[in-house]
Amino acid sequence: MKILVLGSGAGGGFPQWNCNCRLCGGLRNGHVRGSARTQSSIAISSDGQQWILLNASPDLGQQLRTQHQLHPRMGLRHTPIRAVVLMDAQVDHVTGLLSLREGPPIKLYATPSVFEDLTTGLPILPVLEHYCGVHWHMLPVAGDTRRATFVIDGFEDLLFEAVAIPGKAPLYSPKRHDPTVGDTIALRVRDRSTGQRLFYAPGLAEVGPDEFEWLQDADCVLVDGTFWTEDEMIDARLSDLPASELGHLPQSRGPGGLPGMIDVLSGAPARRKVLIHINNSNPILDETSRERRELDAHGIEVAYDGMEIEL
Repeated sequence: MKILVLGSGAGGGFPQWNCNCRLCGGLRNGHVRGSARTQSSIAISSDGQQWILLNASPDLGQQLRTQHQLHPRMGLRHTPIRAVVLMDAQVDHVTGLLSLREGPPIKLYATPSVFEDLTTGLPILPVLEHYCGVHWHMLPVAGDTRRATFVIDGFEDLLFEAVAIPGKAPLYSPKRHDPTVGDTIALRVRDRSTGQRLFYAPGLAEVGPDEFEWLQDADCVLVDGTFWTEDEMIDARLSDLPASELGHLPQSRGPGGLPGMIDVLSGAPARRKVLIHINNSNPILDETSRERRELDAHGIEVAYDGMEIEL
């Protein structure tokens, strides 16, 4: 299984276009050592020729132009992208679908909750019907059904399993304060030819029994790296909302010693532990920071645009 990180940043990327915080401003003026990041999305493949997108960020057009593996190779018009799987309906995970409008019909895999949001509150899918069209493949994670196994045509070596996880519906969604099963999913992908397993969860509010089980079973984990602390955005005066209200588990411990992502990953046996969806306020973006050294000490990597992983 081949994994290509198209974008590793959270909403707005890094540096965010209108942000002059210590990190964004510091990257621009050279006082912070780090790398620019587009908004998060990855692509996976079993052969390096045909690819599946996991989420489609607003920066998808730029990402496709940058990554040669996803360039057209055959005929006048071509794309090696064969399908898109959505983890949720967040704006920074779905609006890149519009960048695919000049191509063939989009084979889209999403839960009923996500499909509902993208046909009502943010009607991207009805718009796309006037361009390339969308073939929706339902992931039956809804109601009492919290897990679903599926395969994607042309990728028979890869077995996918989606699981409902704690998270927040988008701000525009009528379900924002009335969460439903399927608003947010994580994915486990198993390569049937090698037995290697990927656990992918760019948005993760907490780690319950299901998430813990999958983390323990994975050879590679790509998980939520949005915030370092619970009150990071408040302390930076960028928002009045804590990490938990925004649907993200921070890396460091919370109030009362509540375990953070470092605690969770430290006990995982995976040989690759990688944080993705990193917000522009997170000090781990500074490669010389104390926080970055702490991650290094725990064997935890920080995803970057163009990062390639092979399992």
